[in-house]
Amino acid sequence: MHAITIPEPGGPEKLVWDEVPDPVPGEGEVLVEVVASAVNRADILQRQGFYDPPPGASAYPGLECSGRIAALGPGVSGWAVGDEVCALLGGGGYAEKVAVPAGQLLPVPEGIDLVRAAALPEVVCTVWSNVFMVAQLRPGERLLVHGGSSGIGTMAIQLAKSVGAEVAVTAGTKEKLDFCAELGADVLINYREQDFVAEIARATGGSGADVILDNMGAKYLDRNVQALAANGRLAIIGMQGGAKGELNIGALLGKRAAISATSLRARPLGEKAAIVAAVREHVWPLLATGQVRPVVDRELPMPEAAEAHRLVEASGHIGKVLLVAP
Repeated sequence: MHAITIPEPGGPEKLVWDEVPDPVPGEGEVLVEVVASAVNRADILQRQGFYDPPPGASAYPGLECSGRIAALGPGVSGWAVGDEVCALLGGGGYAEKVAVPAGQLLPVPEGIDLVRAAALPEVVCTVWSNVFMVAQLRPGERLLVHGGSSGIGTMAIQLAKSVGAEVAVTAGTKEKLDFCAELGADVLINYREQDFVAEIARATGGSGADVILDNMGAKYLDRNVQALAANGRLAIIGMQGGAKGELNIGALLGKRAAISATSLRARPLGEKAAIVAAVREHVWPLLATGQVRPVVDRELPMPEAAEAHRLVEASGHIGKVLLVAP
């Protein structure tokens, strides 16, 4: 088969479409013939040499895919060769085939075509696990999403609205904010021109956001705590703004607030399977009815992964950028 390899870390030009050995499904795994994958920030970090795959995962980038089951490994039940699926991966999505633990498989939702299904697993599992399983967003609460026009952001808006929450978003252009509004966002904040702490205070009558989903890390840490409501929950899922910041513990105590920080890729298989099962139960029905949908900016041929990485690094997209296998 062919896969995108990274012979040495560096810029997008270091991604090479090359011939590699076929994967073999092990105990409890299935072999998926990949139709499409999607670009995530973690893939960019891996290409740069900063984010190695977890032990046992494929060395190739790609944290999600869609495709058809080509073979079943020992001990797998409930799936059949030919089933159309999408999958959460530890790596290996940028390839023509990938071996996947059966607990990380999802059926392609009704009404979603097979290619676009590749835009779902990573973002849905990330949002559901952080916003709902950890931060426990409830109806009537207020969610602030940083990077509202990203793949994560567009899904967070839709899922939060589906449970009756109010949603505020930050983004860097009017076009992106307008798109967030189309998805249901109630408060639109241009982070280049506005202070999100002040805007959240204004929008909430000074009470703040009950839950904040943050991809920036250190750069926003202090201001995120300022923007939290009493008993608020800050869920950190990225470090685009740095890894080390100063935390005002007094402010956190004063608000009786909580901070969680998670990464999905390195979680044990059992935890990933539990998240996938929860997503199938709670989110898949919303996709089937059209209440929630994947947001795809564009589809590029998988051998053109370098161009896709350039686009995502420049934040020149809304939603997901997909890579379609030849």
